[in-house]
Amino acid sequence: MNINIREYIKNNFKFSNSKEIEDSINSSLKEKDEVTLPGLGVFFEILWENSNNKQKEEIVDILINNI
Repeated sequence: MNINIREYIKNNFKFSNSKEIEDSINSSLKEKDEVTLPGLGVFFEILWENSNNKQKEEIVDILINNI
């Protein structure tokens, strides 16, 4: 069985509003469940690919300061 996790996550949230996506992220982080990491990774990939250079620098700074 071959599952494209990126497309699965995107399709799963295709018609979600901002509150639903925020709630899903918060729930995933609160549960600290390893199963949710791929979905969060897809969200991060979307964020990164749609950020400009300044935003990417800010994201990297946040990561560096909190790791």
